[in-house]
Amino acid sequence: QVQLVESGGGSVQAGGSLRLSCTPSEVTFSTLCMGWFRQAPGKEREGVAIISADIFYYADSVKGRFTISQDNAKKTLYLQMNSLKPEDTAMYYCAARSGGYCYGWGRNQFVYWGQGTQVTVSS
Repeated sequence: QVQLVESGGGSVQAGGSLRLSCTPSEVTFSTLCMGWFRQAPGKEREGVAIISADIFYYADSVKGRFTISQDNAKKTLYLQMNSLKPEDTAMYYCAARSGGYCYGWGRNQFVYWGQGTQVTVSS
């Protein structure tokens, strides 16, 4: 069973930065469609940023502040988060599709999920 291992969460003050990382446990794992989602208490899980080859999706709330990227050699997915706001506080999850490029940006195509890493932004 492939695992997605996330790291990089933590607590920062508003305006600060964090970088999240996600690495699959198997080197042969397909990384053609991967993304970051987040879930705040009492809210639904929402897509934050998704990458599929050279095509990107960003939620309107993070555009211009967050950047998703991949290191294909390391099979690692990153999320650089700048100018963080208290409303960015949530559990952040790495997700991956089971092979192939993304088909749109819907959440249902992602079948592999990490355990989550907490991001807390204080005002």
